[in-house]
Amino acid sequence: MADFPIEELARIPAAAEPAGEFRHRNPVVDPDCLYVAVSQSGETADTLAAVQELRRKGGRVIGAVNVIGSAISRECGAGVFLHSGPEVSVASTKAVTTMSVTFAMLAVLLGRVRDLSVADGRRLLDGLAALPRHVEAVLAEDAAHGTVAAVARRWAHASSMFFVGRTRASPVAREGAQKLKEISYCHAEAYPASELKHGPLALVTPDMPSVVVVPDDELLAKNVGTIEQIRARGGPVIAVTDAELPAGLADAVLRVPRTEPELAPILLGIPLQLLARHTAVALGRDVDRPRNLAKSVTVE
Repeated sequence: MADFPIEELARIPAAAEPAGEFRHRNPVVDPDCLYVAVSQSGETADTLAAVQELRRKGGRVIGAVNVIGSAISRECGAGVFLHSGPEVSVASTKAVTTMSVTFAMLAVLLGRVRDLSVADGRRLLDGLAALPRHVEAVLAEDAAHGTVAAVARRWAHASSMFFVGRTRASPVAREGAQKLKEISYCHAEAYPASELKHGPLALVTPDMPSVVVVPDDELLAKNVGTIEQIRARGGPVIAVTDAELPAGLADAVLRVPRTEPELAPILLGIPLQLLARHTAVALGRDVDRPRNLAKSVTVE
């Protein structure tokens, strides 16, 4: 969720990589590249080791962490604090959301330094300022009407789930699958929508729901086509969207308020967090303390 807005708004090449893989592949460190270490706790062992490797090789690295005074923030010496507040549950929710907001703000800043217009900058800043209200609306809708809870109960006992997204929505799908696995112990896989025909579509059955993330952007028609392909093969579809979809297109629709297209992934992630939580509750799992996991991974 970091590389897309930076490339789109600032027109700077950007890529995301797991810290645990980064240092073990003996990376080529470019002194003209800025590296950003992301961690909720600021104590994650593999991320800290990657920071130390970068500094040893002359790389410029800043941190994006939630805990002030943590090891990664000290090692970097510069960066951004997320200010999410304490997060007790093992599965990160509000910290992940504020990470996305942080990178959106960084993208706007870098964009304005380069070629992003004043009008677009103001449009995006207004959109960012409206995000808390939109998130509250999603949470209030679910609390009042149980929309996401009903969807979770309907498919809680599915043996597996697909999460599908395209371009901006692809990292949202990956995060949704991760959350479901972490706290409900349900098997889930995320794929770019464009890859479905290259193999994963063979796994679609009436017993395997697909969660399709559908932003209201220039690729809406393609995403509608993806849903139609899954439904044609008997697969149930849960659409997570800020768009007006054709009636009956999906088996269930989870809606979020409309925002700026570049910021839509931040909002579209909220129903997926709720879906994971309600699925875990329906299955009797410990939502805050899932088995085999720790809040801060301090060993490799």
